[in-house]
Amino acid sequence: MIVDSHCHLDFPQFAEDLPGVIARAEAAGVGRMVTISTRVAKYDTYRALAESDPRIFFSAGTHPHNAGEEPDVPASELVRLSQHPRCIAIGEAGLDYHYDKSPRDVQRRVFRTHITAARETGLPLVIHAREADEEMIDILIDEFRKGSYKAVLHCFSSGEKLAMTGVELGFAVSFSGIVTFKRSEELRDIARKIPRDRLLVETDAPYLAPQPVRGKTNEPAYTAHTLRILAEALDMPAAELEDVTTRNFYRLFAKAALADGVAGA
Repeated sequence: MIVDSHCHLDFPQFAEDLPGVIARAEAAGVGRMVTISTRVAKYDTYRALAESDPRIFFSAGTHPHNAGEEPDVPASELVRLSQHPRCIAIGEAGLDYHYDKSPRDVQRRVFRTHITAARETGLPLVIHAREADEEMIDILIDEFRKGSYKAVLHCFSSGEKLAMTGVELGFAVSFSGIVTFKRSEELRDIARKIPRDRLLVETDAPYLAPQPVRGKTNEPAYTAHTLRILAEALDMPAAELEDVTTRNFYRLFAKAALADGVAGA
Protein backbone atom coordinates (compact mmCIF):
# COMPACT_ATOMS: atom_id res chain seq x y z
CA MET A 1 0.00 0.00 0.00
CA ILE A 2 1.10 3.54 -0.83
CA VAL A 3 0.24 6.40 1.53
CA ASP A 4 -0.42 9.94 0.34
CA SER A 5 0.79 11.64 3.50
CA HIS A 6 -0.38 15.12 2.49
CA CYS A 7 -3.30 16.19 0.31
CA HIS A 8 -6.20 18.66 0.44
CA LEU A 9 -9.39 16.75 -0.28
CA ASP A 10 -11.53 19.70 0.83
CA PHE A 11 -10.33 21.92 -2.02
CA PRO A 12 -12.89 22.86 -4.69
CA GLN A 13 -11.07 20.93 -7.42
CA PHE A 14 -12.41 17.72 -5.81
CA ALA A 15 -15.89 18.86 -4.86
CA GLU A 16 -17.71 17.24 -7.77
CA ASP A 17 -15.86 13.92 -7.91
CA LEU A 18 -14.48 13.03 -4.49
CA PRO A 19 -15.75 9.41 -4.65
CA GLY A 20 -13.98 9.07 -8.01
CA VAL A 21 -10.78 10.57 -6.57
CA ILE A 22 -10.78 8.05 -3.74
CA ALA A 23 -11.61 5.15 -6.07
CA ARG A 24 -8.77 6.08 -8.44
CA ALA A 25 -6.40 6.28 -5.50
CA GLU A 26 -7.39 2.79 -4.40
CA ALA A 27 -6.92 1.48 -7.95
CA ALA A 28 -3.42 2.98 -8.04
CA GLY A 29 -2.48 1.28 -4.77
CA VAL A 30 -2.87 4.39 -2.61
CA GLY A 31 -4.75 3.06 0.36
CA ARG A 32 -4.43 5.91 2.87
CA MET A 33 -4.65 9.69 2.53
CA VAL A 34 -4.14 12.48 5.04
CA THR A 35 -6.23 15.55 4.26
CA ILE A 36 -4.35 18.46 5.73
CA SER A 37 -5.80 21.46 7.52
CA THR A 38 -5.17 24.97 6.25
CA ARG A 39 -7.59 26.71 8.62
CA VAL A 40 -8.79 25.76 12.09
CA ALA A 41 -12.09 27.34 11.07
CA LYS A 42 -12.61 24.44 8.63
CA TYR A 43 -12.01 21.74 11.22
CA ASP A 44 -15.52 20.31 10.85
CA THR A 45 -14.94 19.84 7.12
CA TYR A 46 -11.75 17.85 7.64
CA ARG A 47 -13.33 15.81 10.42
CA ALA A 48 -16.31 14.95 8.23
CA LEU A 49 -14.05 13.81 5.41
CA ALA A 50 -12.13 11.50 7.72
CA GLU A 51 -15.29 10.16 9.32
CA SER A 52 -16.76 9.42 5.88
CA ASP A 53 -14.09 6.96 4.79
CA PRO A 54 -11.61 4.79 6.73
CA ARG A 55 -8.93 5.52 4.14
CA ILE A 56 -8.80 9.20 5.15
CA PHE A 57 -7.13 10.81 8.17
CA PHE A 58 -6.84 14.52 8.93
CA SER A 59 -4.86 17.17 10.78
CA ALA A 60 -5.63 20.35 12.73
CA GLY A 61 -3.87 23.64 12.16
CA THR A 62 -3.34 26.88 10.28
CA HIS A 63 -1.32 27.24 7.08
CA PRO A 64 1.14 30.16 7.09
CA HIS A 65 -0.84 31.74 4.25
CA ASN A 66 -3.80 31.93 6.64
CA ALA A 67 -1.95 32.83 9.83
CA GLY A 68 -3.21 36.38 9.54
CA GLU A 69 -6.79 35.09 9.59
CA GLU A 70 -6.17 32.94 12.67
CA PRO A 71 -3.39 34.68 14.60
CA ASP A 72 -4.60 33.86 18.09
CA VAL A 73 -5.67 30.22 18.12
CA PRO A 74 -4.04 28.95 21.31
CA ALA A 75 -2.09 25.72 21.54
CA SER A 76 -4.72 24.45 23.98
CA GLU A 77 -7.36 24.66 21.24
CA LEU A 78 -5.19 22.73 18.81
CA VAL A 79 -4.63 20.13 21.52
CA ARG A 80 -8.37 19.85 22.12
CA LEU A 81 -9.23 19.52 18.43
CA SER A 82 -6.52 16.92 17.89
CA GLN A 83 -8.13 14.52 20.33
CA HIS A 84 -10.41 13.17 17.61
CA PRO A 85 -9.27 9.59 16.89
CA ARG A 86 -8.72 10.28 13.19
CA CYS A 87 -6.81 13.53 13.73
CA ILE A 88 -3.24 12.33 13.46
CA ALA A 89 -1.15 15.50 13.09
CA ILE A 90 -0.81 19.20 13.89
CA GLY A 91 -0.59 21.66 11.00
CA GLU A 92 0.28 22.36 8.37
CA ALA A 93 2.10 25.33 9.82
CA GLY A 94 5.35 27.10 9.12
CA LEU A 95 6.87 29.97 7.19
CA ASP A 96 6.21 31.04 3.60
CA TYR A 97 8.28 34.05 2.60
CA HIS A 98 7.63 33.55 -1.11
CA TYR A 99 4.03 34.73 -1.15
CA ASP A 100 4.00 36.56 2.20
CA LYS A 101 0.23 36.24 2.44
CA SER A 102 0.44 36.77 6.20
CA PRO A 103 2.78 39.10 8.10
CA ARG A 104 6.05 37.36 8.87
CA ASP A 105 5.91 38.07 12.58
CA VAL A 106 2.44 36.50 12.71
CA GLN A 107 3.65 33.46 10.77
CA ARG A 108 6.48 32.99 13.24
CA ARG A 109 4.21 33.31 16.28
CA VAL A 110 1.56 30.96 14.89
CA PHE A 111 4.25 28.45 13.91
CA ARG A 112 5.65 28.38 17.44
CA THR A 113 2.15 27.85 18.80
CA HIS A 114 1.79 24.79 16.58
CA ILE A 115 5.14 23.45 17.76
CA THR A 116 3.88 23.77 21.33
CA ALA A 117 0.75 21.82 20.43
CA ALA A 118 2.81 19.12 18.72
CA ARG A 119 5.04 18.85 21.78
CA GLU A 120 2.07 18.61 24.16
CA THR A 121 0.13 16.06 22.11
CA GLY A 122 3.01 13.96 20.85
CA LEU A 123 1.51 14.23 17.35
CA PRO A 124 3.80 15.07 14.45
CA LEU A 125 3.89 18.64 13.19
CA VAL A 126 3.41 19.06 9.43
CA ILE A 127 5.87 21.80 8.45
CA HIS A 128 5.50 24.13 5.48
CA ALA A 129 8.73 25.93 4.55
CA ARG A 130 9.28 28.13 1.53
CA GLU A 131 12.10 30.61 1.03
CA ALA A 132 12.65 30.83 4.79
CA ASP A 133 15.31 28.19 5.40
CA GLU A 134 17.55 30.04 7.84
CA GLU A 135 14.76 31.37 9.99
CA MET A 136 13.04 27.99 9.90
CA ILE A 137 16.22 26.29 11.09
CA ASP A 138 16.61 28.81 13.91
CA ILE A 139 13.04 28.29 15.13
CA LEU A 140 13.16 24.49 14.88
CA ILE A 141 16.37 24.30 16.91
CA ASP A 142 15.28 26.93 19.43
CA GLU A 143 12.00 25.14 20.04
CA PHE A 144 13.70 21.76 20.28
CA ARG A 145 15.76 23.09 23.17
CA LYS A 146 12.48 23.61 25.04
CA GLY A 147 11.51 19.98 24.53
CA SER A 148 11.50 17.45 21.72
CA TYR A 149 8.67 17.10 19.21
CA LYS A 150 7.99 15.05 16.08
CA ALA A 151 7.64 16.59 12.64
CA VAL A 152 7.75 16.14 8.89
CA LEU A 153 9.18 18.63 6.42
CA HIS A 154 6.37 18.35 3.90
CA CYS A 155 6.59 18.81 0.11
CA PHE A 156 10.31 19.31 0.54
CA SER A 157 11.84 21.73 -1.97
CA SER A 158 14.22 23.69 0.23
CA GLY A 159 17.97 23.49 0.64
CA GLU A 160 20.14 20.67 1.92
CA LYS A 161 20.92 22.49 5.18
CA LEU A 162 17.25 22.51 6.20
CA ALA A 163 16.85 18.85 5.20
CA MET A 164 19.87 17.78 7.25
CA THR A 165 18.73 19.88 10.21
CA GLY A 166 15.43 18.05 10.08
CA VAL A 167 17.18 14.71 9.95
CA GLU A 168 19.37 15.64 12.94
CA LEU A 169 16.24 16.55 14.91
CA GLY A 170 14.63 13.22 14.05
CA PHE A 171 12.11 14.56 11.53
CA ALA A 172 10.80 12.89 8.40
CA VAL A 173 11.20 14.47 4.97
CA SER A 174 8.36 14.12 2.47
CA PHE A 175 8.70 14.44 -1.28
CA SER A 176 5.98 15.50 -3.67
CA GLY A 177 5.71 15.64 -7.46
CA ILE A 178 8.38 18.34 -7.48
CA VAL A 179 11.03 15.64 -7.08
CA THR A 180 9.97 14.20 -10.46
CA PHE A 181 10.47 17.41 -12.45
CA LYS A 182 13.37 17.49 -14.91
CA ARG A 183 14.81 20.60 -13.27
CA SER A 184 14.82 18.96 -9.82
CA GLU A 185 18.11 17.05 -9.95
CA GLU A 186 19.41 19.01 -6.96
CA LEU A 187 16.34 17.96 -4.99
CA ARG A 188 16.87 14.33 -6.00
CA ASP A 189 20.45 14.64 -4.76
CA ILE A 190 19.11 15.77 -1.39
CA ALA A 191 16.66 12.85 -1.36
CA ARG A 192 19.57 10.45 -1.80
CA LYS A 193 21.09 11.80 1.43
CA ILE A 194 17.97 11.30 3.54
CA PRO A 195 18.05 8.13 5.67
CA ARG A 196 15.60 5.62 4.25
CA ASP A 197 13.70 5.44 7.52
CA ARG A 198 12.81 9.15 7.27
CA LEU A 199 11.34 9.20 3.74
CA LEU A 200 7.68 9.89 2.98
CA VAL A 201 5.79 10.60 -0.25
CA GLU A 202 2.81 12.84 -0.89
CA THR A 203 0.93 14.75 -3.55
CA ASP A 204 0.03 18.09 -1.93
CA ALA A 205 -2.99 17.63 -4.21
CA PRO A 206 -4.52 19.38 -6.04
CA TYR A 207 -1.16 21.01 -6.77
CA LEU A 208 2.17 19.87 -8.22
CA ALA A 209 1.16 16.88 -10.33
CA PRO A 210 4.22 14.69 -10.99
CA GLN A 211 5.63 13.49 -14.27
CA PRO A 212 4.09 12.03 -16.42
CA VAL A 213 0.81 13.79 -15.54
CA ARG A 214 2.27 17.25 -14.96
CA GLY A 215 -0.20 19.99 -15.80
CA LYS A 216 -3.22 18.00 -14.65
CA THR A 217 -5.06 18.51 -11.39
CA ASN A 218 -3.06 16.46 -8.93
CA GLU A 219 -4.84 13.78 -6.92
CA PRO A 220 -3.83 11.05 -4.45
CA ALA A 221 -3.62 8.35 -7.14
CA TYR A 222 -0.62 10.18 -8.58
CA THR A 223 1.44 9.45 -5.47
CA ALA A 224 2.31 6.24 -7.32
CA HIS A 225 4.13 8.23 -10.01
CA THR A 226 6.14 10.19 -7.45
CA LEU A 227 7.07 7.01 -5.60
CA ARG A 228 8.19 5.26 -8.79
CA ILE A 229 10.39 8.14 -9.98
CA LEU A 230 11.83 8.73 -6.51
CA ALA A 231 12.66 5.02 -6.30
CA GLU A 232 14.55 5.29 -9.60
CA ALA A 233 16.50 8.26 -8.24
CA LEU A 234 17.37 6.27 -5.13
CA ASP A 235 18.31 3.19 -7.17
CA MET A 236 15.89 0.95 -5.33
CA PRO A 237 12.86 -1.10 -6.43
CA ALA A 238 9.57 0.79 -6.28
CA ALA A 239 8.04 -2.02 -4.21
CA GLU A 240 10.78 -1.60 -1.62
CA LEU A 241 10.26 2.16 -1.40
CA GLU A 242 6.52 1.58 -1.11
CA ASP A 243 7.11 -0.68 1.87
CA VAL A 244 9.65 1.70 3.43
CA THR A 245 7.51 4.83 3.12
CA THR A 246 4.39 3.12 4.41
CA ARG A 247 6.23 1.77 7.45
CA ASN A 248 7.70 5.23 7.98
CA PHE A 249 4.22 6.74 7.80
CA TYR A 250 2.84 4.46 10.49
CA ARG A 251 5.90 4.98 12.68
CA LEU A 252 5.55 8.76 12.55
CA PHE A 253 1.76 8.96 12.58
CA ALA A 254 1.18 6.61 15.46
CA LYS A 255 -2.53 7.33 15.76
CA ALA A 256 -2.99 6.09 12.20
CA ALA A 257 -1.19 2.89 13.13
CA LEU A 258 -3.47 2.50 16.14
CA ALA A 259 -6.59 3.10 14.03
CA ASP A 260 -5.45 0.61 11.39
CA GLY A 261 -4.23 -1.98 13.87
CA VAL A 262 -0.66 -1.86 12.55
CA ALA A 263 1.65 -3.60 14.98
CA GLY A 264 5.18 -2.50 15.74
CA ALA A 265 4.78 1.07 14.46
